Amino acid sequence: MSPDSSEELADFIAPRPVVKAEHLHDGMIFDLVAETVDLGRAGQVRREMLRHPGAVTVAALDGEPGAERVLMIRQYRHPVQMELWELPAGLLDVVGEPPLEAAKRELHEEADLKAERWDLVADWFNSPGGSDEALRLYLARDVQVVDEADRHTREAEELDMPSRWVPLEEARDAVLAGKIHNPGSVIGILAVWTARELGWTTLRPAAAPWPEHPRLR
Repeated sequence: MSPDSSEELADFIAPRPVVKAEHLHDGMIFDLVAETVDLGRAGQVRREMLRHPGAVTVAALDGEPGAERVLMIRQYRHPVQMELWELPAGLLDVVGEPPLEAAKRELHEEADLKAERWDLVADWFNSPGGSDEALRLYLARDVQVVDEADRHTREAEELDMPSRWVPLEEARDAVLAGKIHNPGSVIGILAVWTARELGWTTLRPAAAPWPEHPRLR
């Protein structure tokens, strides 16, 4: 059966009945679960998946219009044993904290920055075939350095995370050349560059609802 070509090109929420649920492992950040799902004509299938709190990513810009720079942070990621250039980001692991406030907190903690202007750029799932991790990208502009007395005290892996301001075009070219691999950075840089090319007309309000996130519906 072919979809109606006049139908809006948009994902939509359509849960299937869960016949059986199993909790397989409690992790530090995410849990491993298994669910047997009734797909109707396709029958029942068992799927193992990661339950994840989700995360936010921040593209912080400075510079003159048309010549913006984006802030990037280098962080060691042990599963791939690489130092990756990334946009500031963090987990939605504070109970009751709205995603926008989490983004502001992460920009403060990781980059010693705050911003006067916030907009929503994009939403996505990192690996929807095996995880419910939902991510949201914010654009932060009119940035200011946080007073030294108010800065976050970094610990553990956050102690050694160099940062740099990169011209947006240079960051875009690095993504397309395969030099940047973090998904939030790849999506974020391309999305922000595209939004700027379209005169920022695609931006959404920073406090827009996020019903696609499984725990914010």
